[in-house]
Amino acid sequence: MFSLYFTALKSLAVKETNRYLRIWVQTLVPPVITTSLYFVIFGNLIGKRIGEVGGFSYMEFIVPGLIMMSVITSSYANVSSSFFSQKFQKNIEELLVAPVPTHVIIWGFVIGGMGRSILVGALVTLISLFFVPLHVFSWTIIIITLLMTSILFSLAGLLNGIFAQSYDDVSIVPTFVLQPLTYLGGVFYAISMLPPFWQVVSKINPIVYMISGFRYGFLGTTDMSTVVSMLILVLFIAVLYSLCWYLISKGRGLRS
Repeated sequence: MFSLYFTALKSLAVKETNRYLRIWVQTLVPPVITTSLYFVIFGNLIGKRIGEVGGFSYMEFIVPGLIMMSVITSSYANVSSSFFSQKFQKNIEELLVAPVPTHVIIWGFVIGGMGRSILVGALVTLISLFFVPLHVFSWTIIIITLLMTSILFSLAGLLNGIFAQSYDDVSIVPTFVLQPLTYLGGVFYAISMLPPFWQVVSKINPIVYMISGFRYGFLGTTDMSTVVSMLILVLFIAVLYSLCWYLISKGRGLRS
C-alpha cells in the first residue's frame, strides 16, 4: 500500500515539476529579472547613499530579504495557479475520486511549489554574486528557513486555489495581501530602524520573522529571536496544513 501511495505522490510531484519547467520563461525568468533590478536600483545606486546597516553594506543586507521574497512569491504563485487550473478544468475531480489519501494530494502540490521556489531562490542567489560576495553564517538556519517558508507559502497558495472561483481570485491575495506584507517585512530595512510603535506593529507581520531568520543564516544578525521565528513557521505550517487537509477531504469548494 505504501508503494502505491509513493507512486501516486511521485507522479503528482513530477507532473507539477514538469509544469513549471515546461514554461520556464514565465516561471523562472521574471523573478530573476525583477530581483536583478532591485539589486541595481536599491542595492547599487541607492545603497551607496545609505551606507552600512548592522555592520554590513546595504547591498549585503538586502540580499537575504530579496532571496526570501522570490521564494515566497514563487511557491505561492505556483501552487495557487496550478491547483485552480486543475479545479477550473475539472481535472481535480480525478484526484478526489482516486484511492489516495488527502496527504498525498497536498504534498504533491507542495513539492511542486517547493521545487520552483528553491530553484528561483538559487538563481537569485547566483545573480547576487555579481554584486556582493556571499556571506554564510549558518547553512543549517538557511536551509531550514528556506524549506519551511516554501512549504508554508505553498500551503497558502493551495488554500487560495481551493477558495478561488475565478482567475481574478488567484491574483487578489498576492497583489493586495502578500506583496504589501513582504515589502513591509524588512526586506529593505532593519526593523530596529523603525520608531518603537512601528516596531511593535511589524511584529504582527509573520513575514518579518521569516526574513529575519533567513538573514540571520547569512549575516549572523537578526531583529527577532531565531527560535521564535522557527516556532512561528511551525505553527503556521501546522494550521494551514490542517485547514487544507480538512477542506480537500470534505471537498469544500471543489465539488460542483
